[in-house]
Amino acid sequence: MADDKTKTGGQDRLRINLHEDYELRDWAKRFGVSVEELRVAVKAAGPMAGEVARHLGKPWP
Repeated sequence: MADDKTKTGGQDRLRINLHEDYELRDWAKRFGVSVEELRVAVKAAGPMAGEVARHLGKPWP
């Protein structure tokens, strides 16, 4: 199912979508890692940004 870009906020802001290039780019920059490192972390920890941050050893608000 395609991401409905008209419905943003809440849970959508806390998930990393591997199928959207702009999300990969933005999250990789946020965590200070490469896009490939981010892909590996999401596959290991799941799509929730907090879990990915923990997996990468990065601070999360």
